[in-house]
Amino acid sequence: MARVLDGTLDAYSLHDLTTLTAPEAAKAQYTGELARYRSPREWWRVATLPDGEPVGFVIPAHNGYNPIIAYIAVLPEHRGKGYVDDILAEGTRVLVDQGVPRIRASTDLGNVPMAEAFGRAGYDAFEREIVMSWG
Repeated sequence: MARVLDGTLDAYSLHDLTTLTAPEAAKAQYTGELARYRSPREWWRVATLPDGEPVGFVIPAHNGYNPIIAYIAVLPEHRGKGYVDDILAEGTRVLVDQGVPRIRASTDLGNVPMAEAFGRAGYDAFEREIVMSWG
C-alpha cells in the first residue's frame, strides 16, 4: 500500500502525505478503514504479471451499507498500461459473485484516470460529494 502512494491522485492520501511518510499513511488507512470491514479478506486481490510481479490490488468489501470497491491501486511503474481495467473487473466480479444488487465506488474529482476506469467498467456517476476541511 505504501508503494502505490507514490504519485497518487487520491485527495485523502495526498493530505495524509503532508504529515506522514508513505508507510505511516498506508498503515493509518489500513487500520483506520480497511481492517474494519467485516467482509472476508478472501475477496481481496493482488494483480500480478505472468511472472508473479505485482501490478496493483483491489479491495472489494462491504462497508455495512453497500458492497463497495473500497480501494483500488496500480503501482507507479505499471500505471497507464490499462491494468486498472482488469483489476477493477476482478474486484467487481468478486462482489457480483456474492449476488449483490449494486456496487458502490468513489473517487476524487482530481483522479480523472480512476473516474474514467469506473466509466469504462459501466459504473454510473449518480451523485457528487464535496468534502471540506479546515486547514
